[in-house]
Amino acid sequence: MTTMTDAALAEFKMPDVGEGLTEAEILKWFVAPGDTVTDGQVVCEVETAKAAVELPIPFNGVVRELRFPEGTTVDVGQVIIAVDVSGGAAASAPAEVAAAPVAAAPEPEAAPEPEAASTGRQPVLVGYGVAESSTKRRARKSVPEQADEPPAGTYYAAAVQAELNGSSTAAQVTAPSGTRPLAKPPVRKLAKDLGVDLTAIVPSGPDGIITREDVHAAVAPVSAPQPVSAPQPVVTEAQAPAAAAPSVVGGTDARETRIPVKGVRKAIAQAMVGSAFTAPHVTEFVTVDVTRTMKLVEELKQDKAFAGLRVNPLLLISKALLVAIRRNPAVNAAWDEANQEIVQKHYVNLGIAAATPRGLIVPNIKDAHAKTLPELAEGLGELVSTAREGKTSPGAMQGGTVTITNVGVFGVDTGTPILNPGESAILAVGSIKLQPWVHKGKVKPRQVTTLALSFDHRLVDGELGSKVLADVAAILEQPKRLMTWA
Repeated sequence: MTTMTDAALAEFKMPDVGEGLTEAEILKWFVAPGDTVTDGQVVCEVETAKAAVELPIPFNGVVRELRFPEGTTVDVGQVIIAVDVSGGAAASAPAEVAAAPVAAAPEPEAAPEPEAASTGRQPVLVGYGVAESSTKRRARKSVPEQADEPPAGTYYAAAVQAELNGSSTAAQVTAPSGTRPLAKPPVRKLAKDLGVDLTAIVPSGPDGIITREDVHAAVAPVSAPQPVSAPQPVVTEAQAPAAAAPSVVGGTDARETRIPVKGVRKAIAQAMVGSAFTAPHVTEFVTVDVTRTMKLVEELKQDKAFAGLRVNPLLLISKALLVAIRRNPAVNAAWDEANQEIVQKHYVNLGIAAATPRGLIVPNIKDAHAKTLPELAEGLGELVSTAREGKTSPGAMQGGTVTITNVGVFGVDTGTPILNPGESAILAVGSIKLQPWVHKGKVKPRQVTTLALSFDHRLVDGELGSKVLADVAAILEQPKRLMTWA
């Protein structure tokens, strides 16, 4: 969403990057005032109640102001960045840009941000995209604010362009007194984290641009804390929770720690409270011998049809639940409170609960009922890897119909799961353990697990819930039933 406040200044507002979201937290800025931006360039990363999303800007110009610092929660519709577009007309973007997830988008012809170019990161990622009608063109120089001084960002843009063109000149471009040092946005962020003053660094990069090595070299001899601000550690994607570090009351030996509830954690809390006190939950349990299922898993791992795919017990449990739903379709429904209707779903979007650095999320495999076993394995693999990387899109977490939560990976026998809001059932899978079991009249060591099915008793009565759970257990005990029941 953009707004033109005058002929030269364009304002970019926080968009709704997911259906019905009202706010998002700014996790990281990739640009700073004075930087040149191009149509489609990612300027910041935000976290909504559903996922972390990178936002591209829909016009060319020079950044004048970042309205909110990192870590601030901003309402949808508030202006987050102002850009001077006097050097070129703003890209023709609609007042509201579609918030549907984008799997991939072509890079604009304008020069991308150097860091993105070096890492191969696409300028348009999930949750937000550049309008198809956006005009692709090069950014033009801004009109100088004074006759004898280039506008802010000009030297940086020149250095970037020289680097993209492969300039190897040894001459360093020195910015006149009072202008910003030349550095890429990630390098500026690194300097900020380490408490390094860029104006005190002698650049070694081509055309006078400051590199990461220059920043590290500047901080190496420092033995005392910087007087302006204490250095902050660089946070990697795998250490995402550190970005929202808890506020400690007192010193390191404090008796309490207070952690702000926001983002995904806040959404989880609200959803679980709403589900627990809206839908009447009933949970049923069954303990089952899954020895044959475990043998089938090992056989499938050697099958050429599953080469390169993730094959594990969860794959067969997922297929067993899909077959049980096909045999008992009434369990795949939703309760419409507003219209007092039961909505029967003729498709299954299978949700898989996934623990991520930002909290528990439940992305789902769309139309899982129509997938073959190899296709289901591929979908599960993509879902897990995307969730671990923190790149699950809001769209991937919408529209689920039933869910599986695998608590067994934590060594837990079973649990009483709470329904994902809007769904009728959730299956909890416990740990698979070698236990004594009566098999063919003799006590033998067998692979055994316990399943728990929670369901909405407004939609699913005891008989229907029991049939679904019994069917899942029967398939896992005798997986050959997949061929006759599917």
